Amino acid sequence: MTAEGEELAGWARMLADGTRATVCLALLDGRAWTASELAKVAKVSRPTISEHLNLLVAGGLLSEVRQGRHRYVKLAGPDTAELLEGLAALAPRRTELANSLSAVSKRDAFARARTCYDHLAGKLGVAVADAMTERGLIDWSEGIALTPEGQAWLKDLGIELDVRRGRAAVRSCLDVTERRPHLAGAVGTALCKHALDNGWVTRIPGGRALKVNGAVQAFGLESGV
Repeated sequence: MTAEGEELAGWARMLADGTRATVCLALLDGRAWTASELAKVAKVSRPTISEHLNLLVAGGLLSEVRQGRHRYVKLAGPDTAELLEGLAALAPRRTELANSLSAVSKRDAFARARTCYDHLAGKLGVAVADAMTERGLIDWSEGIALTPEGQAWLKDLGIELDVRRGRAAVRSCLDVTERRPHLAGAVGTALCKHALDNGWVTRIPGGRALKVNGAVQAFGLESGV
């Protein structure tokens, strides 16, 4: 076995556990969580969740944030988030029957619009990607790239890209509910922040779902959700 193969197998082993996978999916909201909060989500004891978190931190999937005596964990970065969302999208989907109006509303809100770490996902995220493609703002001919027209459009919106070293300007991320790409990378992050800052979407407490106060037209794009 090659070193690369061993490293990939190691990552797969970290996620080949229901508790650790549940933790990673919860952290897709982009926040830093405490061990106690994650223990409740995963329905395990505090000592058990601590063992899993130590393994995930040591393996590089999570990172620690210390504030005084408190310890928080979060995803290691956007690349990790995109990997998890892509894997979740490829997994076989089980049809779950919603047994209450609240459950139906929660499921529909999650599918309509949500965050995927630091970018827009769900029907809204995919609609933004489709509309930008139709306008020629992004080009898929050789992977995915922001076009000069796309750069000018972002500038007109007053969006400044934060292209950090080693991070792509724009990337595609396979959407877990739509099974089609939404936008990640610096562009995806900037669009999500812009939508939140302008009140086009607002966070729904208790998860990643977003309330849509304005559709894709709010970005000056023609398609909608």
